[in-house]
Amino acid sequence: MSELVRVAERESALTPLGTEMVAALGVEAVVAFGELTLIAPREKIVEVMQSLRDTFGFQQLMDVCGADYPDREERFEVVYHLLSLTRAARLRVKVQTDEVKPVPSVVSVYPSAGWFEREAFDMYGMIFSDHPDMRRILTDYGFQGHPLRKDFPMTGYVEVRYDEEQKRVVYEPVKLAQEYRSFDFLSPWEGAEYPLPGDEKAGA
Repeated sequence: MSELVRVAERESALTPLGTEMVAALGVEAVVAFGELTLIAPREKIVEVMQSLRDTFGFQQLMDVCGADYPDREERFEVVYHLLSLTRAARLRVKVQTDEVKPVPSVVSVYPSAGWFEREAFDMYGMIFSDHPDMRRILTDYGFQGHPLRKDFPMTGYVEVRYDEEQKRVVYEPVKLAQEYRSFDFLSPWEGAEYPLPGDEKAGA
């Protein structure tokens, strides 16, 4: 059986479940990448997750992650991945937010969300209200910015190194080891004026 056939079967099998959830929870449902995806209102996420756990049997929260779409009015999507052992099914739940509107924490429903939500806060700046310990988890104390935002510079803002003279770790503004180079793609040596080894064969 080909992978396309298996994906089509999974999609058709998930459609009745999605229809049932839309009616019960007041959410939107689509099938994406072979998995059911619910789009829930931000203010109802705790209620939706409670019903998914208790009524629909999605016992495990596997992950909470984020996505950044800077052109949208609400640029962030908080994405929850759930697993039902009894249904042998996975479920994706999404809510939209921005830099200032808090998303209710689902720690009261899935305690494992605690560190996941902290990571989303650290990497994207998403705020989760009623979280018991809303602070950074991966970056250092005093880190500026949120590294997974699309507008965060690839080089970052500061670099960390151990200073042998001061015998301690120091923080400094990022300095590039070399300036950006302008390549003309004529040769590996940027169009050298002298013949390179092998070039003499071209004129023969």
